[in-house]
Amino acid sequence: MRILLAEDDPQLGRATQIGLEQGGYAVDWVRSGDSALTAARLHQYGCVLLDLGLPDRDGMSVLAALRASAYEGAILIVTARDQIPDRIAGLDGGADDFIIKPFDLDELTARIRSAARRASGRSRTTLSHGDIVIDVADRHVRKGGIDVPLTLREYSILLTLIENRGRILSRLQLEESLYGWGEEVESNAIQVHIHHLRKKLGRTLIRTVHAIGYCIDKPLDQQGGAAA
Repeated sequence: MRILLAEDDPQLGRATQIGLEQGGYAVDWVRSGDSALTAARLHQYGCVLLDLGLPDRDGMSVLAALRASAYEGAILIVTARDQIPDRIAGLDGGADDFIIKPFDLDELTARIRSAARRASGRSRTTLSHGDIVIDVADRHVRKGGIDVPLTLREYSILLTLIENRGRILSRLQLEESLYGWGEEVESNAIQVHIHHLRKKLGRTLIRTVHAIGYCIDKPLDQQGGAAA
């Protein structure tokens, strides 16, 4: 998942970015509300972590602008404001969660996963596709009941494709979900990850659509009402 972090404190922002990246997330860090809105227009984020005390505009106005735009992902307010009226205003304003600083990184990542599930319409912590089961909370993948070790990038691609079953995702769309600003991306990186996923999970799992991208097809019983 690619995350947008809007935090003006340099130490907290850098520590949060590093911690989330070590957990396998791609993180773009901005320090102002205007920069956050610009980034959200230009890139696809699964989650926005939004400080309320940004230097140029209040985080509540950023929240309102994000929800008034086409952004439909999760938004978590991360702030030192701990008063009940602030929490109520943030949640009523469209935030999916409200986290008080200082916070535990493990709890933050758990809340990110939970909010992302709700934003994508999922309530369960597992995803299944045939005999493949993904435990989203623990990032474990099993095929036929057997654990399949994946790298963080392989896991992210698999999760993205399964969450978008039936849709063809281009190489650029997959790169957008994997890499943050400043990360060098080899031209064949996605192709290599797809190759490794096929070796580990089956050659027919991921379909290549020539000159367009990659797709995991929906199960037969979900394809236009086909018989199970």
